[in-house]
Amino acid sequence: MKHVYHLDLNEKHVQGIKLVLLPGDPDRVPTIADHFENPIKLAHKREYHTYKCSLDGREFLVTSTGMGGPSTATTVEELAQLGIKYFLRVGTTGAIQEYINVGDVIISTGAVRLDGASYHYAPREYPAVAEYELVDAAIHACKKNEIAFHYGITASSDTFYQGQERYDSYSKYVPRHFQGSFDEWKKLHVLNYEMETATLLVAASSCGLKAGAINGVVSNRNQSEHVSKNDLELGEKNVIKVAIETVRLLLYTTP
Repeated sequence: MKHVYHLDLNEKHVQGIKLVLLPGDPDRVPTIADHFENPIKLAHKREYHTYKCSLDGREFLVTSTGMGGPSTATTVEELAQLGIKYFLRVGTTGAIQEYINVGDVIISTGAVRLDGASYHYAPREYPAVAEYELVDAAIHACKKNEIAFHYGITASSDTFYQGQERYDSYSKYVPRHFQGSFDEWKKLHVLNYEMETATLLVAASSCGLKAGAINGVVSNRNQSEHVSKNDLELGEKNVIKVAIETVRLLLYTTP
């Protein structure tokens, strides 16, 4: 029986399951799982926390990726080895366009590859693009829940501070090749910064798998770098609502 080391899962855990929701935060896994039927904890090792759930009798997984590209790539790799084909990130993000509000949901159609892990899967010319089927389902889910949403390009950085041009780090310094990058991505109509989507999309599509990403907005960086508890809860609540309906649509349309 196939067993994967980092996630501490085996083929029996995942038998017949094709879809997984991927929050970054391990603590968000039981929160998401509790919104569905029959949540069962399967494993918790390192940053990887996995539950099996069902919706209308159809089973799927919720697995945390941890923070950043390398741990996300490991998640995709090991779940794929066990038979998972559809991957949907359910995360949080900071918006960089002024018209995006806290609590809105951003649906990534593609990502700027500011990570390193995706280059272990495909060269620079290879695009980080979301699977249309997952994007379409997420759009319908936002509309049904009457949650404001935006779809477009996400910037995925390996670092939270320097790579996202934050000056509130310990050093207060951003290397020259990142100085001015916030305004550049904003002018190029990039919607948001986060740390996992580019790796997820490239790792999945380069392996013939299908992936997408939805992120709840917990701050708008034009207004503040601070994330309040209330803003975090609102962003998480709305993206989970969208994830629930997206799962419902995907479970009835995927093979």
